[in-house]
Amino acid sequence: MHRRSSATWLALCYAVLVVYASLYPFWPWRMPPSLPWPGFVGLPWPRYWGKFDIWINVVGYWPLGLLCFSAVIRGSGSLVRALLLTVVGLPLLSFSMETLQYFLPGRVPSLADFLLNSAGAWLGGLCAWAVLGLGGLARWNGWRERWFVPHSAGALALLAMWPVGLLYPAPLPLGLGQLFPRLREWAELLLENTPWELVPKELTDDLPLPPGLEAIAIAMGVLAPCLLALSVARPGKRRALLVLGAIALGVTTTAWSTVLNFGPDHAWAWLTSTTEPGLIIGGVLALLAAFMSRRANAAWGLVVLTALIALMAEAPSDPYLLESLQFWEQGRFVNLYGLAQWVGWLWPFAALAWLLYGVTQSDRPGPPPAGERPVEAPSAGEPSAGERSAGRSEGQAVRDGPHEQSLGENPETTIDR
Repeated sequence: MHRRSSATWLALCYAVLVVYASLYPFWPWRMPPSLPWPGFVGLPWPRYWGKFDIWINVVGYWPLGLLCFSAVIRGSGSLVRALLLTVVGLPLLSFSMETLQYFLPGRVPSLADFLLNSAGAWLGGLCAWAVLGLGGLARWNGWRERWFVPHSAGALALLAMWPVGLLYPAPLPLGLGQLFPRLREWAELLLENTPWELVPKELTDDLPLPPGLEAIAIAMGVLAPCLLALSVARPGKRRALLVLGAIALGVTTTAWSTVLNFGPDHAWAWLTSTTEPGLIIGGVLALLAAFMSRRANAAWGLVVLTALIALMAEAPSDPYLLESLQFWEQGRFVNLYGLAQWVGWLWPFAALAWLLYGVTQSDRPGPPPAGERPVEAPSAGEPSAGERSAGRSEGQAVRDGPHEQSLGENPETTIDR
């Protein structure tokens, strides 16, 4: 049975982020007054470039090459197609992005960027090819079969994107989804000096959340990805390991984000008397959720994500954050045109949409976990093995046959009923 790969979703999302980073700020578009020879099909060599520009162009395309190669192979594509996409398709994407920068005054097209992007894509494809040759794909398939149900690619892709959203400092630790305040700011700018002009928010509205609500929001930030993972996890003791792993990943990524943005001396400054109870409450609730069914975890995930988005809409942003990012050199990577910030804004909404889709789906058959022998359906009118050993009559076997469980009657879905 063909299974959709999470690498496909991750490759598509990462390609969108690459286009965003290449064409930011998307305005104003204009025809360049002059073009170097041979015009649109040529790229100039840059006059100035720094170390940051070199490694960010390579590192930026390395995951895209890795994911695109893996997506083709995981999607039952041939090795030739995977190599063609990585070796030819991704450099063409980079060349297109650099050429379009001619029409954006704020961007500078560069032949060096194109070459570095191509090298990063090829390096990513080479790493994926090496992993394939070492049997990494087969090991991943077996691990996924044992831990997760079929049709879980979307959830796994979201879980992989979750740490990326945590890289950009949120108003509260692990508090993603602060999109509504940004939408209001954009609406104020768009409707300024019009009959529909919005009244700007007063400064008194930007008061911090009370400590109780702040702890609840942090607990929701811990609980949301755990419920998403549990909604696609197979029953068993592995669920507790998934929860503990998700909590450890969230704490580690938050500390790493603090190091990148504010310096090594502030790695654990976010652990306060309010943060710690929120982490503990969220962790305990996530461990208790490991005993619930997948459909129950999905339903509670919808509630938790909705509450998290509502609380984050009321949390004020740090007015000194942008200044800190400009001062700390490594913050330039985290704040690369706000990519990590966009992921942090949109992640809860994407997880909410996926859970809402999954919880409304009917059961669909799927393969059993690796290592388990499927139950064979008896032929029409033929007694089962247990019936033959017990010497049952053929008539009784026919009557009991419809009650025997077959492979098609043991569905594996993304979320249980």
